[in-house]
Amino acid sequence: MTLLDICPLETWEALEIDLYEKFNLQGSVFNPEGVRITSVKNFSNPLCPAIKAEEKGQTFICSAAHMNMTAMVKQSRKPAVEECDAGLTKLVVPIFYKDEFVGVAGGCGLLPQGESVDSFAVSKIADMNEAEVKRLGSDVPSISGETISQAIDFIQERIQQILTSCDSNN
Repeated sequence: MTLLDICPLETWEALEIDLYEKFNLQGSVFNPEGVRITSVKNFSNPLCPAIKAEEKGQTFICSAAHMNMTAMVKQSRKPAVEECDAGLTKLVVPIFYKDEFVGVAGGCGLLPQGESVDSFAVSKIADMNEAEVKRLGSDVPSISGETISQAIDFIQERIQQILTSCDSNN
């Protein structure tokens, strides 16, 4: 069973778009293997597309954080909030359909309140110019713990609505 067997792509895209519009998070839905199922581009800041444009950035910053968190939530069956190596908040909510792990939904791209981008780590890991990372990282918005909790609640409620709605249509 895949996410697209359960609901059409447009349903999952709408969740990603809503996460961006409501919380300024780069919303994403992934299958169990960690592959995004949509092509929605909703970056929360100017730094993330620059990191993702570098193979080492995508692989060692974005993908590494995502794969670790996916494994965590698959086992715990609970949402997780962590930081990627750039220092940005990443939140992931597991999606279980009839007790089968079918993927995750979540968001990233905002700084924890009072924190800053780890420009040194990004420049070393992704082979990017540190001055450019600092420049791009200076415009990254922050997110509070309260807003993170609201976003997780929103994702959990939407996943439940999506699964219930699509299940009744099948």
